[in-house]
Amino acid sequence: MILGLDVSTKTIGIALFEDNDGKGDLKVLTHVTPKVKPQPETKLQELFEKATIFEDECLKKYVGIGITKVIIEEPLLRSNNVNTVATLLRFNGIISRAAYDILGVIPEYISSYDSRAFAYPELMEIRTHSKKGEKYPDAKIAKASPVLFGGYDFEVDKKMVVWEKVADLEPQITWLYDKKGKLRKENFDMTDAYTCVRAAMKRDGLWL
Repeated sequence: MILGLDVSTKTIGIALFEDNDGKGDLKVLTHVTPKVKPQPETKLQELFEKATIFEDECLKKYVGIGITKVIIEEPLLRSNNVNTVATLLRFNGIISRAAYDILGVIPEYISSYDSRAFAYPELMEIRTHSKKGEKYPDAKIAKASPVLFGGYDFEVDKKMVVWEKVADLEPQITWLYDKKGKLRKENFDMTDAYTCVRAAMKRDGLWL
């Protein structure tokens, strides 16, 4: 069994796969959104209490089912707010330690870029147009290397593209919608968790 996690301080996406002869069979796709009440005095205390909720609602339920890998998507650090980056890194570390303590597995990590590139190699295409929609010269295109989402507009909603990939691969999943009929943000945490497992296993030559 392989557990994939997409960790943020609000929601943790969870994907549980069974490794089955060169492919993965999805068993669980869910999330935990830990809410701490009353509000803790410090942000660090809140992180520890959120981790405890995650342990109870996820990790402890999976003890003894044969998890041999825990794969975590590395947090994106593109933020002008140093405190936000520091908080995300701390929480990622806390969750990683919890996975090790409870499941006895040292987590592996994969970047969001590699996650999408290895899971869905068809997303790697040569970009032929600029942000303004102007076509690059043929000579430039001929020398260019494929990039992630190269076949899409620069402003494409990347998380929606990934969701569409997972929805096609797993048509049995019942997705979460808000009152206006729009996909809830938790879906994207779940699809990121799914994608990081699929990518890491393909990257390491373990799945087709």
